[in-house]
Amino acid sequence: MRIVIPTNTPDGLLAKRGAHFGKAPFYVIVDVENGEIKDVDFTANPGHSGGACGNAVSNIKNLGAEVLIVSGIGPNPLMGFKQVGIKVYYDGESKTVEESVKNFLNGKLEEMQPEMSCSHHKF
Repeated sequence: MRIVIPTNTPDGLLAKRGAHFGKAPFYVIVDVENGEIKDVDFTANPGHSGGACGNAVSNIKNLGAEVLIVSGIGPNPLMGFKQVGIKVYYDGESKTVEESVKNFLNGKLEEMQPEMSCSHHKF
C-alpha cells in the first residue's frame, strides 16, 4: 500500500505534516507491506495552479497513492480523490509522518466524508 502525506519538509518519517495537501511544499510517500513501513521517499509538490485542485488530484494519483492522509481538504478535491479510488483519511493530531502512519495502521484515523471537508475551499 502506498500512503502519501503532505509535509512542510522533505524529512521522511520525521517530516512535520502540512496543514493542507494543496499548499504543502512536499509529499512524503510511504510504502507499507504487511503492516510495516518498507520504504520512504519524498517529492516536491508541483502545485496546482491553472488546473485548480484537479491537478493536485492527478499529481497525487501519479505517485501511485492508494491513501492520502490530511488535516484539511476542500470538498471538490475530496470528491476528486474518491473518484480516482484514493481513500482520504483525516489526522488532526499527529505531528510527524511516522506518527500519522502508525495511527493509520492502528486504525485510529477516520476516512474523510464530505461533511468533514473545509467549507472555505468551495469553488
